Amino acid sequence: MKKIDAFERGIIEAYESGVLRSRMPSKSELRALREAARATSIKDRRVNIRLSSPDLRDLRTRALEEGVPYQTLIASVLHRFVAGRLVDRPARPVLRSTRPARKRVAG
Repeated sequence: MKKIDAFERGIIEAYESGVLRSRMPSKSELRALREAARATSIKDRRVNIRLSSPDLRDLRTRALEEGVPYQTLIASVLHRFVAGRLVDRPARPVLRSTRPARKRVAG
């Protein structure tokens, strides 16, 4: 399950205390929301990129922590970057081995 941050917790508390109330969107709001969802969810291009093994391993680890497939995480990060919504902040530390990976020998 994904962790809830302080902002999300505040929204939940406001809703549960009655400060925020749920309402049905108008037909025009629903139409606009549907069109926005269609425009952002269409994935009509395939891209191949080369990543370093440690970066790919870290992406897969982060995706597991977030509960999403790693390719979805990569696409999300790229989308937020091009939309100007990627916030630059210190990264959480990622533990990496300083030793090179050992190759297994068939025996």
